[in-house]
Amino acid sequence: MKKKIGRLALILLLSFSTVLSACSGGSNGAGDSGSGDGKVTLSFWTLFDGGDGANMQTLVDEFNKTHPDIEVKNTKLAWGEYYTKLVTAVGNGNGPDIGISHSSRLPDLIDQGVVTELDTPATDAGVDWNTYNQNLLDAVTVEGQHYAVPIDTHPFIMFYNKKLLKDAGLLGEDGKPILEQSADGFVSFLQTLKEKLPAKTTPFALSNNNDDPYRLWWSLYSQLGGNDVVSDDLKSAAIDKEKGIKAADYIQKLYTEGYIKKNDPDFYKNFQSGTAAIIMTGVWTTGTWESTKGLEFGAMPIPKFYDQEATWGDSHTIVLPLTKDEDPAKRKAAMIFADWVADNGQVWAKAGHIPSKPSVLEKQEFKDLPYRSDYSEVASVVKFSKHSTKNAQIRDEAAFKFLNEVWMNKMTPADAMNNMETAIQKILSE
Repeated sequence: MKKKIGRLALILLLSFSTVLSACSGGSNGAGDSGSGDGKVTLSFWTLFDGGDGANMQTLVDEFNKTHPDIEVKNTKLAWGEYYTKLVTAVGNGNGPDIGISHSSRLPDLIDQGVVTELDTPATDAGVDWNTYNQNLLDAVTVEGQHYAVPIDTHPFIMFYNKKLLKDAGLLGEDGKPILEQSADGFVSFLQTLKEKLPAKTTPFALSNNNDDPYRLWWSLYSQLGGNDVVSDDLKSAAIDKEKGIKAADYIQKLYTEGYIKKNDPDFYKNFQSGTAAIIMTGVWTTGTWESTKGLEFGAMPIPKFYDQEATWGDSHTIVLPLTKDEDPAKRKAAMIFADWVADNGQVWAKAGHIPSKPSVLEKQEFKDLPYRSDYSEVASVVKFSKHSTKNAQIRDEAAFKFLNEVWMNKMTPADAMNNMETAIQKILSE
């Protein structure tokens, strides 16, 4: 991904800000070390709340305790405002030393000149990139350079209600579903649930629009070997329409044949209340199901419907925003922190996320966490999108727009793919 002229303008702006600051004797903003005793102080902006927020604060506190020469100060920003505030703050020369980015948002931050490459400070900090899951690492590597440290992946998986599956005769003695790993096998599984469970019980809880059915479509499309929907040069639509149609047609039938409840106002609540046999969504709900009294559930990768294992997913990553002085000591310290967080992914995994380092999966502390080991293998089969700045727009204005019509049975899968191709090409040409 080539940097646009906006990055040069940003660098010039920051250089000008540095000159003004030096002349006025003003504050160095969020990047100020604030320490006169040789300790490196790092400002860290995060977007986590709830369990994620508590787990990250635990990691920060432990890091500070075990690294007396480095202090990380965690500032929690509201998720919905985080990226806007990060871009604005960096542009004003007051960004943090360390930040968080979803891997899906990374192309935009690179393109805008908000984040910097990490290879030099990573070398200084002794980071071994070979200790990371290669699939997750590839998602943050652009033109051979690392732009983020992945600390997890949070993919699309399947949860199941053990009691309901047992009642339908579909729970094995090992506590796992009796389910043939194929497209036909999954339909047979749902059909048995529909026949044997009470009429008000939903075989498959899934939203009727937007994110989760799109994630299922992307997963099936990828399992069929579908290309990314944009070309390698990021300039043209490249959707494999035949595979896209097949995946959309399969999901459409799950709706029209009554396996998924129509107009479900809250499919999470449907599963949580014990009135849905399975649900497919992100691993981040693991903690919610764990805290639900009386819910006996299990977790697993989504089935292998087609030729290859694949699923939708994203990652939380640690990035180094562009700062005024790009202090090598601070950047080295930031990388020491980022790599340490990844090394201690067993703490981060409490929220349901899969750690980015395979070595963490072997730690007893991780193995002692229920459910996580049942889906940790998915990290290597998450199918990430290409590094395009148009991914979010393509998802919202092309995929969501037309696939939602398919789920409502108002558009054929073939028409949806044709419309998606046209819309994607228009977006890429803008």
